[in-house]
Amino acid sequence: MSIQSPLLARPGAVEAAGADAGTAAHYGDPLREQRALARGEAVTDLSSRGVVTVSGPDRLSWLNTLSSQQVLSLAPGESTELLLLSVQGRIEHDAHVLDDGERAWLIVEGSEAADLAAWLESMKFMLRVEISDVSGDWAVVGSTAPVPAWADFLVWTDPWPRVGSGGHAYTETEDAAHPGYERPWYEYLIPRDGLEAAVDESGRSLAGAMAAEALRIAAWRPRLGAETDDKAIPHELDLIRTAVHLAKGCYKGQETIARVHNLGHPPRRLVFLQLDGSQHTLPAAGSPVKLGERAVGRVTSVAQHYEMGAVALALIKRSVAPDAQLVVEDEGELYAAAQELIVSPDAGAAVGRPAGLLRAPRPRS
Repeated sequence: MSIQSPLLARPGAVEAAGADAGTAAHYGDPLREQRALARGEAVTDLSSRGVVTVSGPDRLSWLNTLSSQQVLSLAPGESTELLLLSVQGRIEHDAHVLDDGERAWLIVEGSEAADLAAWLESMKFMLRVEISDVSGDWAVVGSTAPVPAWADFLVWTDPWPRVGSGGHAYTETEDAAHPGYERPWYEYLIPRDGLEAAVDESGRSLAGAMAAEALRIAAWRPRLGAETDDKAIPHELDLIRTAVHLAKGCYKGQETIARVHNLGHPPRRLVFLQLDGSQHTLPAAGSPVKLGERAVGRVTSVAQHYEMGAVALALIKRSVAPDAQLVVEDEGELYAAAQELIVSPDAGAAVGRPAGLLRAPRPRS
């Protein structure tokens, strides 16, 4: 059950559904809120998210052995992203990770926190680590710009879309042209009992989950539970760039990560869709993406963007041509969909690839 945010009592608040339940979808004017959030003049209540802490002297070495990311030398205040995978390399958990020098903070989807904490507890063995699900005590608030009034709070800085050490870009887009750079993202950890006061002291207005989702989609940023399903592997979503270290030691799922990256191709690819907005409606997430009469994928996230109109992310078959004319179908309604490449159809099979092709761009400072 989701925790109800006290910010739902603010004027105009309309509760979100799905993964964001318990927070506001909007406060009466979604597009105005989205513009303010994009300009760094608003913050978004993400208190539906879960928070898990790992303390103890072995915490970083332990998380390093379990996850896709190199966190052994994570410095206090430094942010990263890690994945916990199945033996088949499928994404089971995606955590935004920050260490404060005494404990690692893992920000996850609200529905994942209890399961993640229980799984981590089962993997402790004799190591000096302590796991706590502190979702009831800590709220998460998002912003596209630092909030000076919150300088004393811990903040996770999204590495997206910078290619991290050991990471790799699965898109052919020039690094500097990636739309993710238009959406810096910060997630502040704030005590739940001080959430309202902190928002009031921030000097920022409130933007709902709809605003944050629209900016996320425009930045091509995958989200667990939206872009992922029980078959998703990191390569399909371009998550190798921020959440996987290709040269680290053994962890569950590593064989699949290495095999697809070096020898194969991901079976599906994430794509950005510009939808025909003439119907003045939006298709639902999960709607089939079709090439002619044949379903070739599904919409994973959809939103009304304040500049681009109706936009979506979708997972489609790798074999679909990048210039193919696609449509999205929702209960008999058809939406023309112009695709923009995120993950290249040629991504993967890095062994023997000519030097410079789909190489990892140099990480930005």
